[in-house]
Amino acid sequence: MKKNGLVAYLFIGIGIFFLLRELKLPILTDFYSWPTLLILLGAAFLIYSFRAKDFSSVVPGVILLGLGIHFHGLNHYPFWIDHWGVYPFIISIAFLIRYFKTKTGLLPGLILLAIAVFAVYVDNKPSWFSWIHEGMVFIERFWPLLLITIGIYMLWRKK
Repeated sequence: MKKNGLVAYLFIGIGIFFLLRELKLPILTDFYSWPTLLILLGAAFLIYSFRAKDFSSVVPGVILLGLGIHFHGLNHYPFWIDHWGVYPFIISIAFLIRYFKTKTGLLPGLILLAIAVFAVYVDNKPSWFSWIHEGMVFIERFWPLLLITIGIYMLWRKK
């Protein structure tokens, strides 16, 4: 499968999203949101990755899918956990899935999984752990600056 297969899946997913949005099906009203776009983008990456057996797209696919599911859960389910430990958990799942297909990324996946489980479930965290929480609060607030920085870097880097 050619590299443009990924772009084809992205177009199909985004097209389905906007078609369903225009049809205004009542059963899908909760899915007419930007987290759904993340879910579709992640699913497109994963479908392409597994169909083309090009597993380089597994990590971005799982991250986009996981973030979309997480943000959708935050918007619609009161029981959904709102904690920064969910983000390393999503990334660890991406590394672990990639490990099962390519045999690379096991150690970072396990380390991130341990950090996520520790951050979310341990009640009496040591005092030295507070700097991580404060750093994540800062990142959660100013993450758009990261996107701006990456965009500027991509514009100005030498090819």
